Amino acid sequence: MTTDKEHVHNRIAVLRAERGVSRRELATALGVHYQTVGYLERGEYSPSLHLALRIAAYFEVPVEVVFSLVPFPRLGSTN
Repeated sequence: MTTDKEHVHNRIAVLRAERGVSRRELATALGVHYQTVGYLERGEYSPSLHLALRIAAYFEVPVEVVFSLVPFPRLGSTN
């Protein structure tokens, strides 16, 4: 379990939804169990650097688009 200081925020669920990719499809592409994707999305597990880079590569975005040390702004917020 991670502390608030160690928590890594992510947009995996948003990116999956935008692209119509299921947890199982993403897990298969990454070579991990589909439950691992769920743990990542809920913030129950922080990925290794290697896995984080593979996730970013899968979605063809920079790693900082997927992961952040601070919460991402809510979609539709004007801040």
